[in-house]
Amino acid sequence: MSDHLTGIDHVLLGVRDLEAAHRAFAHLGFTLSPRGRHIGWGTANYCAMFRIGYIELLGIVDPAQFTNNLDRFLEGGEGLLGLAFATDDAEAAAAELRGRGVAVEEPKALSRKLELPEGDVEPAFRTLHMAASATAGLSAFIVQHLTPEMVWQDAWLAHPNGAQGIVSMTGVVADPGAAAIAFEALFGSDAVSAGHGTIEIRTGAGLLRLIAPGSLHRQFPGVANLTSRALPYLAGLRIGVTDLARTAAYLDGAGVSFARDGDRLLRVDPALACGAVLEFAEV
Repeated sequence: MSDHLTGIDHVLLGVRDLEAAHRAFAHLGFTLSPRGRHIGWGTANYCAMFRIGYIELLGIVDPAQFTNNLDRFLEGGEGLLGLAFATDDAEAAAAELRGRGVAVEEPKALSRKLELPEGDVEPAFRTLHMAASATAGLSAFIVQHLTPEMVWQDAWLAHPNGAQGIVSMTGVVADPGAAAIAFEALFGSDAVSAGHGTIEIRTGAGLLRLIAPGSLHRQFPGVANLTSRALPYLAGLRIGVTDLARTAAYLDGAGVSFARDGDRLLRVDPALACGAVLEFAEV
């Protein structure tokens, strides 16, 4: 395992209409933080925060400014745009990865304006970007939170659907075996395992599952609106809950249709979750 990569920090979900996405995820039972606006960029977000990790709904609010290619991504529709791995020390993580032969840039400063009722605050971060080959072409970066108290507030951590955190993400790649080699350099060979046509990477907090395109319908049985993008891409997000019956009752009451997969998993169609296969699993 890595000494300075501690797990999945958050997943980014690219959306065409940020306010509509807010309504959709609130309807699914997520509590959303106030809107954040990336300083100097044309993008903004709403986040569903968990004790560890979060979902970031990311949209364009000013197309005349820098969008970090979100506009190009959305040409293919809404969906899971990328993920961020957490680090406790961006500089130390960069040194560790370079020692493993991974090409990484120098850490960069990033901040956003978080629009709180009592006034705006500016959470600050350090981000670390890697060569695309380091993540087998999947869009990913590393982030260190410098002001975590601003974004992890108790009022935002309780979700009517019972969501507790990110359990796993599923990526679709041409060759899972070859992709596994790249992730061994990030997390160590002991973090990567293979079985039944699937590669699993234990990131510390959260599992990254890699599958081939031919396994997509087997991974998500019964889903009619599976997104198909140019490889590689992220397709599914699994959220842990402590009581799946409570989650099912909430979704039933909200009029959200879902499919059951055994006794410990339910699945929401991508059409209801901004292009992502959204799963809830009892953990």
